[in-house]
Amino acid sequence: MRKLPAKIRKRNGSLVDFDDQKIKRAIYRAALEVLKEKKETEKVTKVSVKGVLEKIGSLYKDEIPSVENIQDIVEEVLMETGFSWIARSYILYRQKHQDIRRVKVIYGVRDDLKLPLNTLLVLKKRYLLKDNEQNVEESPGELFQRVAKAVSEGEANYRSKNKREEVEEKFFRMMTNLEFIPNSPTLMNAGTPLGQLSACFVIPLEDSMEGIFEALKNMARIHQTGGGTGFDFSKLRPKGDLVSSTKGKASGPVSFMSIFNQATGVIVQGGRRRGANMGILRCDHPDIVDFIEAKLEENAFSNFNLSVAVTDEFMEAVKRNDDFGLINPRTGKKIKSVKASAIFNLIVYSAWRSGDPGLVFLDEINRQNPTPELGRIEATNPCGEIPLLPYESCNLASINLSSFVKDGTLDWAHLKETIWWGVRFLDDVIEVNKYPLPRIQETTCANRKIGLGVMGFADMLIKLGIPYNSENAVLMASKLMRLFHKMSIKASQALAEERGVFQNYERSIYKGKNLRLRNSTVNTIAPTGTISIIAGCSSGIEPLFALSYVRKVLSGTELFEIHPLFEMGLRNRGLYSKELIAEIGKSGSIQRIKEIPDKLKRIFITSFDVPSETHLKIQAAFQRNTDNSVSKTINLPEDASVEDVKNIFIMAHELRCKGITIYRYNTKKGQILSFASSSETERGEDTNFITAEAEYSGGCHSGLCQF
Repeated sequence: MRKLPAKIRKRNGSLVDFDDQKIKRAIYRAALEVLKEKKETEKVTKVSVKGVLEKIGSLYKDEIPSVENIQDIVEEVLMETGFSWIARSYILYRQKHQDIRRVKVIYGVRDDLKLPLNTLLVLKKRYLLKDNEQNVEESPGELFQRVAKAVSEGEANYRSKNKREEVEEKFFRMMTNLEFIPNSPTLMNAGTPLGQLSACFVIPLEDSMEGIFEALKNMARIHQTGGGTGFDFSKLRPKGDLVSSTKGKASGPVSFMSIFNQATGVIVQGGRRRGANMGILRCDHPDIVDFIEAKLEENAFSNFNLSVAVTDEFMEAVKRNDDFGLINPRTGKKIKSVKASAIFNLIVYSAWRSGDPGLVFLDEINRQNPTPELGRIEATNPCGEIPLLPYESCNLASINLSSFVKDGTLDWAHLKETIWWGVRFLDDVIEVNKYPLPRIQETTCANRKIGLGVMGFADMLIKLGIPYNSENAVLMASKLMRLFHKMSIKASQALAEERGVFQNYERSIYKGKNLRLRNSTVNTIAPTGTISIIAGCSSGIEPLFALSYVRKVLSGTELFEIHPLFEMGLRNRGLYSKELIAEIGKSGSIQRIKEIPDKLKRIFITSFDVPSETHLKIQAAFQRNTDNSVSKTINLPEDASVEDVKNIFIMAHELRCKGITIYRYNTKKGQILSFASSSETERGEDTNFITAEAEYSGGCHSGLCQF
């Protein structure tokens, strides 16, 4: 064998180490595409790679070849050795990637991290800094550098054995390796004059015109900086109640919600996207029926997720079919009694019809309230994963579990280390954050709530060979989150030793446990949304929504995507074909496709393959070891019954979840995931594939959960 070059020149002019394994993988992929048989493919690959390396050694013994030089040699050798049909496959593969590079140039983004097209589109649209003419000014790598530098400035406020520059480098590597991604406002605003880094806020509403419009003003400020807001409307007097100042009648909380909804519709968050809200009303409010039915009309309250705040007392009354009192919040007096089951059945029906409302289990939330002396928690952020006190905010980040699986095994040691650094990152965010209101800064810094969570759970299960719809998946969820919480607590303890406990520690549950923490909460399971697209993984703890589908991107352009692990599974078995992928792209599931072997069917599970009970068990397994809450949507097929929804809601309460959201497919116009209808599939209409919007990654089809 001739001496091979030590380096190779990339397309951007940089030099990297020569790696013959990349050549081997490219030839193997092209050969398998044609031969459909592993043994013959390996034989062809061995012969071809030997010829390619001989020619490279001959032509470039004293020179540095370019990527294009190497690819030209591969084509030549495949033709010379009689594998012209494989050369054609290789040429098509090469042309496809040339086309992708051209599209990236059209996007105007310098792709220094080799990211997929849709990831670049999302980054360009939401996150990369632009000049006054909306030209992109930074690359994805520079975005992460900006964030790492800005957040690591928090280290300067305390003495530490770690130098700030070392911490910055660690933060940068976690992000560029796509192992750890913070919430959207941190990516958007870190290192900019705006500097508001938190995703989640709860704003109180007082029962007065001044209080209501003060909350509206505060909502606008928060939305302008990229945050989302949650409101408890339960203090507002009911419709028709006395307004003492004018002797008139009150219009009720639902009418005021419409004002908040309309204002949200005209405010673009930090110039990037529309805002999102959570609207909550207690189950004992006299206007509860109006609230429950608020989203039955198509497109009503489109900037709100809605949840009914239910108590244990209410749920017990439902089971016993007892009466339940409705209380006027202005007077504190019961004004009428109704059957609890009648209210509950209306909630169930409305959720079945429209996806709203969900349920928030108030008593379970407050049993886990870390600072009960400061008051009861009555509201959450827009997706329900952060129960917060009035004027409290929280910053989130998620660890990509998929990236920690190596050779079919989870790298627990590396995961523990990343959890440790993730907690430090989020505590530094609190230090450098520019808060939209002084009251929010005061409350947030006094409690220092953070929410480190996970994404890529479904991808991790696939790599470990665990079906999502199995008891083993539930057991893995429990094991994983126990470790996650344990390590997060240890990291917060270490920060407390270095920086001190949070200000309200003496008024917290941790005082009695003698558990000195820097943060009053440490973990959250968020829906992730666009940050899981950046990381290239499945959303939060959701199952896969599809295995092949059409992604709607720039100006109506459509990209056909296939889950990379599934594609690899097909190619390794010589099963990959455009016809098979097209068939899968219409159905959303592979369970009834005869050509797919049982081993792949067992592992590659999509959302509607998972029974609702398993969805709930996985949510509950994560919740048991999560001190904030868990955002998960129980996606149901279109033919799910009202009784199915009822059973899910009851089971969620019994499993001690903090909240529950369901979505029955096709209950909203404009949902951001669409499947081909059975009639279209039967007619063989090739254009009717599963379609997903650019920013959809799984979970809630309505779009508001992709916050």
